[in-house]
Amino acid sequence: MTDIILHHYPTSPFAEKGRLLLGLKQLPWKSVLIPRVMPKPDVVALTGGYRRTPILQIGSDVYCDTALIAQKLEQLAPAPTLFPKAHAAAIHATCQWADSQLFQTAVVIAFQPEVMAAAFASVEEMKTFAADRAAMRQGATARRTPLAEAKPAMSLFLRHLDTQLSAGQRFLFGDAPTAADLSVYHPLWFLRARPLLLPWLAPYEAVGAWMERVAAIGHGSHSELTSGQAIEIAKTAKPADVRPESDAEGFDPGDRVKVLPTDYGLDPVAGELVACSSTEIAVRRRDARAGEVVVHFPRLHYELRKPPASDA
Repeated sequence: MTDIILHHYPTSPFAEKGRLLLGLKQLPWKSVLIPRVMPKPDVVALTGGYRRTPILQIGSDVYCDTALIAQKLEQLAPAPTLFPKAHAAAIHATCQWADSQLFQTAVVIAFQPEVMAAAFASVEEMKTFAADRAAMRQGATARRTPLAEAKPAMSLFLRHLDTQLSAGQRFLFGDAPTAADLSVYHPLWFLRARPLLLPWLAPYEAVGAWMERVAAIGHGSHSELTSGQAIEIAKTAKPADVRPESDAEGFDPGDRVKVLPTDYGLDPVAGELVACSSTEIAVRRRDARAGEVVVHFPRLHYELRKPPASDA
């Protein structure tokens, strides 16, 4: 199998979810460290504009969003499963909620000025990061929860989670971790990484013990790769075969399209539609450095658009 390459940076909560997915699946992988703020020229060479972290690369196929990355890794290594059948619907629903609402609630708490100041080496570094994230939210449709709402909402969830975990289950859906554990874990990992927030999390002992169990999954076996090497791998590879299909009304394989998230980070990726199914959107694009690349997105929370006639 072609090497699995994760493009990430150490402090990204979604990247931590991606690293744990690889650790749980025990799949060896290559690590490409990327900037946490724009510009990200090597990332954009592969994605065509998508800038969220992480992305997963296999040859010249690029998978965006940890929701789709989890599905892809489940295909590559079905055991241990991320989505046991007895709880599949509940696990998917938990992941969707945690990766959106819980994560955004955690961000508001973690981005308090005094918490932010303690997390960066300098005021200038903090300002650069804040400006980058403000630009990322331009045109966002997702409501930013006020801090006065975020704190009690997080406290209530932690109390409920602590009660459930105190009942004796090692993980959210039994004795083995699932995708739901990793999705709920990464926003809390983001909070726990901020020393000023540790006293706020300390009362939830069962949650803390569960977080230690999730952390013990680890990141698996990996080695370093440069972003330039990853681009060269994409250039010399051939995208995997994908059955041409589309269940999106008005969109057919071969159409020129743009794909973008529906919530924030609305950077469109333009290319030729390869496939659009109930789970995935795949777009073929060509880049001067990376060659022919197929970029894959989840169907949920992403939309297809037709480019203006002048761009077609």
